[in-house]
Amino acid sequence: MVTLAEVAQHAGVSASTVSYVLSGKRSISTTTRQRVEQSIRELGYHPNAGARALASSRSNIIALMVPLRTDMYVPVMMEIAIAVATTARTHGYDVLLLTGEEGPDAVRRVTGSGLADAMILMDVELDDERLPLLRGTDQPSVLIGLPADTSGLTCVDLDFKATGALCVEHLAMLGHRDIAVIGEAPAVYERHTGFAERTLDGLRSRAQELGVRLLHRPCEGGYDAMAVTLARILDERPGTTGFVVQNESAVEPLLALLRQQGRAVPEDVSVVAVCPDQVAVQASVRLTSVAIPAQEMGRHAVERLVAKLDGRGTDEVVLLAPELTVRASTGPAPSGSS
Repeated sequence: MVTLAEVAQHAGVSASTVSYVLSGKRSISTTTRQRVEQSIRELGYHPNAGARALASSRSNIIALMVPLRTDMYVPVMMEIAIAVATTARTHGYDVLLLTGEEGPDAVRRVTGSGLADAMILMDVELDDERLPLLRGTDQPSVLIGLPADTSGLTCVDLDFKATGALCVEHLAMLGHRDIAVIGEAPAVYERHTGFAERTLDGLRSRAQELGVRLLHRPCEGGYDAMAVTLARILDERPGTTGFVVQNESAVEPLLALLRQQGRAVPEDVSVVAVCPDQVAVQASVRLTSVAIPAQEMGRHAVERLVAKLDGRGTDEVVLLAPELTVRASTGPAPSGSS
């Protein structure tokens, strides 16, 4: 391994000068700094992480708190996590992944140990127990998600309220007057998870404005749970011709059950999903959908966190506008259904 002394010899400077270039603790002339940086690149020098942390009082690590719950669609969570890690690396940071359901204890562990310079929190609830601790610490943080009260916080998320409204608007424009929403697992709503609650808020408020009847039913996902949920929906609202699905594990079971019942998509019923594009295009019927911009969410979160670490960031809420892509699963409501 290349040593700091070898970098100094290659650049023709003292070892302390190389150290100052790495830590930024002293002002070094542009010419000297560039010479040192060139030597670092040519020799492939990587400073020892522990020594670097001691020298700069920074670990160059970002803690990413992403509880991996069984009632959440893990591939989306991991896509966001990968986007966080790759973007962080371009800014010189590594990512410490915390996947346990520790809540406030995880925040205390990070802030009290110096494990990381900053935090990104996912799976945000409307009244998240972690937020008072974030507001009470000087350590920079960003939420991927939106709580009920965003004061003193930086948040990045898809605009899920607008997403719900967009789904209803699309189906209403096609003439559908009875719409059923197949939601996430019941536990997601019991925790008042932000994205699910905000989508539902957008769905309900826009449906009321448009004079559309809306029925929401949570679903565990999987064939058996979907069969029970669909039977309940059609028993309660037999005239339902539009479905909005915000539950990736319910998508294919729903399409299979509709086929078995002789309900053609989109001739008899239309289906809109809030899901990753990959899920939408690989379904047995290519789904009209609002995509989850996982990579954008991860990138925006890191960029705002790095700005805070550099003393440039301010508290703000960044909501990404939803985009609906029309595919094969939506069409005009059947005649006589209005």
